[in-house]
Amino acid sequence: MANSLRKQALLDPMYYPVITLLITLIACVEFSDAVTAVDVYRLVQYDISGVPFGSRLSALNHHAGSSLFGSDLSRTVLILPVRELNLTLITEYIEQKKLLGGLLLLLPPKFSSGNIDSTCGADKDIASLRNKLLELEWLLMHSNIPYPVYFAFEDDNISAVLAEVKRNDANGQPATATTGGYKLVVAASDPKRIASPNIANIQGWLPGLKVDGDSNQLPTIAIVASYDTFGAAPALSVGSDSNGSGVVALLEIARLFSALYSNPKTRSRYNLLFGLTSGGPYNYNGTQKWLRSFDQRVRESIDYAICLNSVGSHGNQLHLHVSKPPENAYIQQIFQGFSTVAEELGLQVGLKHKKINISNPRVAWEHEQFSRMRVTATTLSELSTAPELLDSTGGLADNRHFTSEASIIRSVKLVAESIARHIYSQEKKSIIIFADDSSLAVNPSYIRSWLELLSTTPRVAPFLSKNDPLIKALEKELADHTAEVNVQHEILDGMFTFYDSTSGKLHIYQVASVTFDLLLLLVLGSYLITLFSFLFITTRGLDDLISLFRRPPSRKVKTA
Repeated sequence: MANSLRKQALLDPMYYPVITLLITLIACVEFSDAVTAVDVYRLVQYDISGVPFGSRLSALNHHAGSSLFGSDLSRTVLILPVRELNLTLITEYIEQKKLLGGLLLLLPPKFSSGNIDSTCGADKDIASLRNKLLELEWLLMHSNIPYPVYFAFEDDNISAVLAEVKRNDANGQPATATTGGYKLVVAASDPKRIASPNIANIQGWLPGLKVDGDSNQLPTIAIVASYDTFGAAPALSVGSDSNGSGVVALLEIARLFSALYSNPKTRSRYNLLFGLTSGGPYNYNGTQKWLRSFDQRVRESIDYAICLNSVGSHGNQLHLHVSKPPENAYIQQIFQGFSTVAEELGLQVGLKHKKINISNPRVAWEHEQFSRMRVTATTLSELSTAPELLDSTGGLADNRHFTSEASIIRSVKLVAESIARHIYSQEKKSIIIFADDSSLAVNPSYIRSWLELLSTTPRVAPFLSKNDPLIKALEKELADHTAEVNVQHEILDGMFTFYDSTSGKLHIYQVASVTFDLLLLLVLGSYLITLFSFLFITTRGLDDLISLFRRPPSRKVKTA
């Protein structure tokens, strides 16, 4: 009997409206459906001598828009494909510091590091788009932007969302809290300053042949390349050409001379020093620390250093950049050696002189760090002029599509042959030491595999840990071809400060308008009131329902 009464109580129709009301209120807080989620990459945030640059925020939670001409965009995230971008308008908008809820820039899939296809280097449309991206990247990196800026790659889902957003904007119905639309959300904490960013230099030696009883220090040739990158989006800065091509060339040169030096009969009386340095975009800070760690006798033994920087473009012209006057006899000897080999390979090599100012902290080329320590050095590069600070350091437009394996192979042959003829005193003889049909031939497969690895690996130094897999891989590879390999860990110093939060997940929701929510709540509320009244009357009577709205008798009347 008790169980049956309890069951009836649980099934009392009076509870139905209450339960329905609760469910409806929860459901009507905000009707939204997750349309898609995409990987996004935040614009770099950094300071130079305390001056802020880049995007200063990371969290995003606003409605989507597609036009810069809205009346109030302070609560709008603009979705702008780079291929359709008007650089003049976006430059004016940023320079005038107009308010914006956020900015999402869509990159063509061709610029994705995961898209390994090197067939578009000569495509005029792609080349034009690349130039636009270079200008945009320079603008964003050198501006202080007080709202979140993210990059993403175009795909079918986000293109469909953008098409609908454009339609609504064109019809004069931009997305707002009142009208509904698409909402873009990136849940991210406030960016934190990276304390004591690490840089790592990796070096290996190939010792020359020393005659018994000879106590003199053997001369040394140093082959150096900076391996880290910098760009508008650290998580996308793979730097295939700057300076992935230089790193690949150095590793192949080390492999070639390792085979040559493995036989005492073909080992020269020169030491070969291979250095993979970090901190290149920041005035070659790692190179400076590396050189200062040398014993004075080691520095004095360096005959000359050749630094490899961006040697993988589709052109056939390279430049030897020097700090010493071009009239210097030894500079002329080095240049003539390279020119002779270049002519045999169908390349053109020019000599570029740039005097250094020791009082100026700006270091445009890696060889300038050697020159400051009175070591003869040169940089081999496809770049004819010195880049500006943080320019040509492996940004968004520097990927696999614009880097040529054939150019890297020619650069390897040029450097390897020139060094070999120098250390074996064969400069004036037209002999080919690393002939294509010999056991000392350049290996295209080796170059391709390392180029593809570096073209998919972001290498911005402040975001690499001491035990980063890339650093370990470079150390192991150099150890396979050289001796006495060691890694020097240092702290990046100077005027740069960096902040974390470089990537995230963007969730796109389709949100109903507030007007729709209110109307729906009104209809449901009316229905629930009607349902409640009907059930109350049928179970307890009309008089009980009316008594709910009567004023209860006062306490004095009850006492009387």
